[in-house]
Amino acid sequence: MRDFLIKRTLEALAVIFAIAAITFFVLNIVPGDPVRVMLGEMADEATVQQVRHSMGLDKPVIEQFGTWLMNMLHGDFGTSYTQRKPVMDLLLNSLQYTARLAGWAYLFALVLGLVIGVLAAVHHNTWIDRTLMAISVAGISAPAFWVAVILQIIFALNLKWFPLAGVKKPMAFFLPTIALGVRYAASIARVTRTSMLEVLNQDYMRTAEAKGLARWTVILGHGFRNALIPIITIAGTQLGDIFTGSILIETIFNIPGIGSMLVTAINQRDLPLIEGGVMYIAVICVVVYLLVDILYAVVDPRIRLGGEASE
Repeated sequence: MRDFLIKRTLEALAVIFAIAAITFFVLNIVPGDPVRVMLGEMADEATVQQVRHSMGLDKPVIEQFGTWLMNMLHGDFGTSYTQRKPVMDLLLNSLQYTARLAGWAYLFALVLGLVIGVLAAVHHNTWIDRTLMAISVAGISAPAFWVAVILQIIFALNLKWFPLAGVKKPMAFFLPTIALGVRYAASIARVTRTSMLEVLNQDYMRTAEAKGLARWTVILGHGFRNALIPIITIAGTQLGDIFTGSILIETIFNIPGIGSMLVTAINQRDLPLIEGGVMYIAVICVVVYLLVDILYAVVDPRIRLGGEASE
């Protein structure tokens, strides 16, 4: 297990380094001068050159990358060109809103998806199964922005049960949570149903029932555990997607999270803020996939290093 963890961790660090390098060099070859954007078109050339020198932007790109990488390893992502604040402070301030939205949306998607998937599998080929799967198809097919707008029209504008946008009121995250999580809940439900159907038809499930165990004890205690590998895959992937894919929902509901911050930074060509935001997304995704790999090894030791544990 130790060798498995070391290998996966080194691979994760290599991916993060590669993303950091690609992000930095791509952003620095994109046309446009961030100093001009920051100072405005009316700034004279002498002032532009002075500011560029003070920010270290007149140095070779390789040297800039080395400095940025070393600073990043010490937790310093630089200073925002437009807001004149440390990028790390801006990221942490926005992260609290993104994490709250993503956390609630993921919990909603996971619980709802697992419940629907298990119920649909247990009641296979009945009206319950067909109804739940029809709802799942609708959830996957509906664009997130459409769901968000419909929720706003019905529950915010007409019924006035929840705030239309913002984060100040206690129930402000209710509608964004549903709008963000419903698509992922539908995906988890369909994978859970498929995986559970394969398990429920196994001989050991019928043997457990023949021993007199309660049906739901057999389903949850024996069946669900053996159906976990595909569920872990989809649930782990969804976690990374939810934490990094909330840009549209944050914009619609006016949530000052990392997604809306990145959109603003891109429009203003605020390179340190863009780089910090991209690294946040990269680290979240890589860490989530690393945790999924570890969970694979815990649930099924045969997966470690291509089945080494089973030899």
